[in-house]
Amino acid sequence: MGMSLRVVVPPHPLIGHWLTLLRERSTPPPLFGTAMAELGRWLTYEAVRDWLPQRRLELDTPLARTEGVVVDSAVPLLVIPMLRAGLGLWQGGVQVLPAAAVAHVALRAEAVEGPVEWILDTLPTPLEERLGVLIYVPTIGSGASLLALLERLRGLGVAGDRLRVITALASAPGLKAIGERIPELTIYCACIDAELDAQGRILPGCGDPVERLYGFQPGPGETPA
Repeated sequence: MGMSLRVVVPPHPLIGHWLTLLRERSTPPPLFGTAMAELGRWLTYEAVRDWLPQRRLELDTPLARTEGVVVDSAVPLLVIPMLRAGLGLWQGGVQVLPAAAVAHVALRAEAVEGPVEWILDTLPTPLEERLGVLIYVPTIGSGASLLALLERLRGLGVAGDRLRVITALASAPGLKAIGERIPELTIYCACIDAELDAQGRILPGCGDPVERLYGFQPGPGETPA
């Protein structure tokens, strides 16, 4: 039986609240940044709920001995924010996973259908066999940049349940493109929008995350992932 892409949209009232502020065109950059960080925090919480490895231990309370469960630090975790706007999501995620290692990547697409260029790649190599990887991408538009990163990770041996993606918004066409090439993947997002316009922008979307986070126009080729 073939595998299929798993996309999780958690039905959490706080996720809906911050998504609405993210979409609103009059939301100023500071509040937009807060909304992005809060989505990163709550989506991270949902994404790692059944994913982080655990181990049991014995401990002493002030009154008796008992058992507890902690995250198994022997299994390494790597976070990859896709620059620049992926940092907005990770700003919330770091509150959930403060001990995770971080590697930054930046990719540029000159056109919606054009090739993807690597601008920055700080991925450590080789990657440990048990390493879990969380990718933070602000939005998934055409999916081209994210696909380039996913295929690089697959070439390094990271795929399947070792890998999860967190994004504020995803387009149905972008998810379709990803699912056709890398079906063994789980994505957590606040909402799935149905369309892309001719420039590869998500409709209704939330506008350009770089411009709205930092208050200026994005650089050449800084299109949604």
